[in-house]
Amino acid sequence: MLTGCGRSPNGSGGRVTLTHWYHQYGETGTQDAVVRYAQEYTKLHPDVDVQVVWVPGDYHTKLATALLTSGGPDIFESQLSVPMVTAEQVVPLDDLFTPETRRDFSERDLASNSVNGKIYGIKMLDDTGVLYYRKSLLDTAGLQPPTTMDGLIDAAKKLTSSTRKGLFLGNDGGISALLTIGPWSAGSDFLVGDKIVFDNPRTVAFYDKLRALNDAGALLIGAPTDWWDPSALTQGLTVMQWGGLWAFPAIHKALGDDVGGMGWPAFDEGGKPVTFLGGWSAMVNAQSRHIEEAKRYVKWLWIDNKKIQQDWCLSYGFHVPPRISAARSAAPLRAPLPALAMKNLEVYGRFLPPAWNSAMNTALTDAVTNILKQGRPAADEIHAAAKKCERELKRLLE
Repeated sequence: MLTGCGRSPNGSGGRVTLTHWYHQYGETGTQDAVVRYAQEYTKLHPDVDVQVVWVPGDYHTKLATALLTSGGPDIFESQLSVPMVTAEQVVPLDDLFTPETRRDFSERDLASNSVNGKIYGIKMLDDTGVLYYRKSLLDTAGLQPPTTMDGLIDAAKKLTSSTRKGLFLGNDGGISALLTIGPWSAGSDFLVGDKIVFDNPRTVAFYDKLRALNDAGALLIGAPTDWWDPSALTQGLTVMQWGGLWAFPAIHKALGDDVGGMGWPAFDEGGKPVTFLGGWSAMVNAQSRHIEEAKRYVKWLWIDNKKIQQDWCLSYGFHVPPRISAARSAAPLRAPLPALAMKNLEVYGRFLPPAWNSAMNTALTDAVTNILKQGRPAADEIHAAAKKCERELKRLLE
């Protein structure tokens, strides 16, 4: 159900009414939580009424449509893109950060919400990836957690038996899960400044190696759910699984202490471990009639209020609060594996910049699909994808 349907110019008695859009989170209790936060703010600021809009279905399409109208939300969650800035759909939020609070957010979180040096979003939660593994089964096989891609392939083969596979990367063989993770682990990147940079031998080498892994017979394909769900690991279908930190509570409940975790291993000695930095950010609609009131609300919610940030990230799902002090003081993140994942996020976390868009992602995904599923030459496919991305980037930045 939706609480409110659009922006209202004023509430009763001259009160300002703000509408705040969220996509439909899957974790039980999230909708009640954001309504409660809004009510807490209204008690502190009786002149402001915050109406929560819980948007089911295709949130991104509905949001994009709403932002083209005068009746869109005052505040919304999304991932920043360059078109949002060039179309003047979002408001700079730099003035909400004091020097002290700015230092309490990672530079990566700030950069992921910045275009041309201005901050347009405030991170609400950080997500990151973990390569989970069954400790006892690695011990029985005489294996240590792999530190390179070759080591991972070797371990996956040795851990494969007639009843289980050694590794699960998703039902597409790792195309979506490792699309960017893999080249990052080889020291490559995708978009730096105004340059597409992934057309290089290291990127090609990773995708060739991923094809070799798919051909090795050690990957689980056809699991009941995909890589983001931990059931393949918890049901014993695989020994190792790439997944999200969000899956840790379910994995720990099922397997107890017989689970370890790490970032994605370095491609080789010339690479380095890597993980992704994901999540959602709060933004203020530039078409709002109450920009200053909306900015004050998001500041209270996602910069000032550490208690709410910890509640939002850890009471319903399992995510990292973006404010560093809130994350470090959160008891659930002090357990060994979450603490390691959080440290890996700080050291190895990577993200795609706001200039990387869905058309570029599709071009790269299609290329990797052709490499893995059609056996096409990796160098040719990556070169062609890079040319498509260069044309798209030029169009985007014109």
